[in-house]
Amino acid sequence: MKYEVTIGIPVYNVEKYIRRAMESALAQTFPSVEFLVCDDGSQDSSISIVEDFQSSHPRGKDIRIVHQPRNMGLGNARNRIIEETRSKYLYHLDADDAIAPNTIELLYMAAQEYKAEMVYGSHERINDIDNVITKVSWCYPAKQFFNKDEFACWAYRKYNGIQAMTWNFLIDIDVYRKNGLRHQPVNFWEDYLFTMDLPTYVSRVALLPDITYYYYCREGSLSNYQKRNHIDKEEIMRTARGLDKLKWQSDRIRNKSYFPRRMYKLMVTDFYVVCEILKNKDIISPVFTNQELHELMRTPLSFGDIIQFRQARLLNMILYVFWILPAPLSVALMKLVAKIRKLI
Repeated sequence: MKYEVTIGIPVYNVEKYIRRAMESALAQTFPSVEFLVCDDGSQDSSISIVEDFQSSHPRGKDIRIVHQPRNMGLGNARNRIIEETRSKYLYHLDADDAIAPNTIELLYMAAQEYKAEMVYGSHERINDIDNVITKVSWCYPAKQFFNKDEFACWAYRKYNGIQAMTWNFLIDIDVYRKNGLRHQPVNFWEDYLFTMDLPTYVSRVALLPDITYYYYCREGSLSNYQKRNHIDKEEIMRTARGLDKLKWQSDRIRNKSYFPRRMYKLMVTDFYVVCEILKNKDIISPVFTNQELHELMRTPLSFGDIIQFRQARLLNMILYVFWILPAPLSVALMKLVAKIRKLI
């Protein structure tokens, strides 16, 4: 059967939450949706719950389950979804979150109206930490982009220009496939590594102010390292290597007007990684040395490169200083800046 949209849902040991996610997906007002569930080697009853929907729900015939040979991580599960999608558009939904009933209809209609390659919805973050629930909304302005590089310039104008998450945008599957875009196998900031350069591959984009996604942030989830008792150093190093890949493979966009701000965003992310390490140093093992922390700030930019920037020159220069200083002095300065900005 041919569908217009695929909702891709990676699943791994989420039996407490998958019912909520599936019910919200199956409640969509848009009729032409395939619900593609990727079982990433779940060992609980998550897939049994999905199979119950498959056999009993009126839209059960539209649910398709694919199985990974073993637990391969969120990035690989999302890559499998990209490979398996049979629709023109793909929408990612995490298995412990939920979407509004009209999410796909709103995004699809905007894609058709503006002939957009991507349509972003706004979202509400629901924090459930220590049994205290708080809600924060992230709302975009109603805005459209039609020209080459226009969206990238807007997205990189400030650090949080666009959401760093893979979910809550509808995207033409050809953007992924024609450009060979795939997720990296990391646990920490996996979404960010994937979406960081996504604006450079699209021209026609629409932003919607409507809340279409409900992001549940709970204790023990990957976005809450501060609640864990132990963090393996290798988890962080995989993220650092992913950032390095983005930093050093920049020739494709080096002459773009948005390049200075894009580099600042990458380098300040390196700084935030250092801050996370310093903040959680007591639960990370093995420990990071000053030299290793300093190495995280390595930059492909030279002093001459930065001097020629027309945008974000001072910001890039400040981060460049962290790299050129000796390791002990660099780390001491980063600690001071982090404390002033209340990052540690």
